Amino acid sequence: MTEVIMPKMGDGMEEGTLLEWLKKDGDEVKSGDVIGNIQTDKATLELESPGKGTITGFLIKEGDTVPVGQPIAAILKKDEKLPADWGRGNGKAAEPAKQKPGATAKKEPAAVAKPAKAFAELGRVKASPLAKKLANEAGVDLAKVIGSGPGGRIVAEDVRSAISTGPKVPSFQPALATGEDKLVPLNAHRRIIAERTLASKQNVPHFYVTVVVDVERISALRQFYKEEESGKVSVNDFVIKACAMALVEMPEVNATYQGDHVLQFGAVHVGVAAAVDEGLLVPVIKNAHMMTLRQIGEATRVLVAKARDGKLLPDEMQGSTFSISNMGMLNVDDFTAIINAPNAAIVAISTAKRKVMPVSDEEVEIRMMMNITGSFDHRVVDGAIGARFMNVVRDYLQNPTRLLN
Repeated sequence: MTEVIMPKMGDGMEEGTLLEWLKKDGDEVKSGDVIGNIQTDKATLELESPGKGTITGFLIKEGDTVPVGQPIAAILKKDEKLPADWGRGNGKAAEPAKQKPGATAKKEPAAVAKPAKAFAELGRVKASPLAKKLANEAGVDLAKVIGSGPGGRIVAEDVRSAISTGPKVPSFQPALATGEDKLVPLNAHRRIIAERTLASKQNVPHFYVTVVVDVERISALRQFYKEEESGKVSVNDFVIKACAMALVEMPEVNATYQGDHVLQFGAVHVGVAAAVDEGLLVPVIKNAHMMTLRQIGEATRVLVAKARDGKLLPDEMQGSTFSISNMGMLNVDDFTAIINAPNAAIVAISTAKRKVMPVSDEEVEIRMMMNITGSFDHRVVDGAIGARFMNVVRDYLQNPTRLLN
């Protein structure tokens, strides 16, 4: 017998959530077959079969979260059977407690019946989280999809089949036709975001520094790149490069607090916040200080695309020494970002807009301007250091030819 366990996919992974089983009890599998999808605190990953045989003995259902290393199913070879104690002990489902001799069983209070409402009335469908996500993106009506999962549950393969063969419905549909309140359970990813952002705000003494940047020259350089067909570059690419060079000049910001000392990093690894359906992921541009502007742009586009497709590897989300959060595409004037611990700083990028700016006592010009705000850990960075860092970043952005080396 081969045990299927919750795999450890990265040093920081302690538990995983089963999104869906792709195989049913009794299906034949071979080593390397994808038998399910799991969600870590950072990404959705495929669960592969560790052996060949018949899959059975499922110990968890879709939506369950268990520690890494815990058995969750079994693969049997021909003529093998599940052990009599399968599902009890060793981190598996607990055996019911035995009553001591002479003890009186404790009477449990009767369950309070909840008002019954049909699934159809509430617009609910028995489907896995991944199936719902795929259906929402493709405009597939889950009520018209026949589920092949346990108990008729709709799984991702059913939705993919419907996408290729079935009719689509308009994507604009009210979530609840009744207009009633809706409880939205936290998935594993949203729960981790909640825990980490709360810990950062509670444990890290933030202070903020905002500077206004003239990005007129960056706009001209971007147009030059576009006309020369030498590779698309974005404002975000310039900011990453500018921050990386500023961190080389000021290593006291490229650091982390470690109780009785501060650790200054020798390399610059920039985390780039990326919005995904489940919340937020932070893929990491490794050794950004050694990359060209075009290399930074290509690396960022690849990693952000993988983040939105749920295909980031654990190593691609670890090891940041500094982070950037960009809302420039969302038409915001200014915002502050929560520090991505254990980093000591993060820079928030707002939308670049044309504004009337004075150039002398009697003259004004219309310039492309942008607010950027640094959030700093005051245990590591003092106010004057944070202000100087933001001015160094601004100087690079207002003289972008220095970023082309």
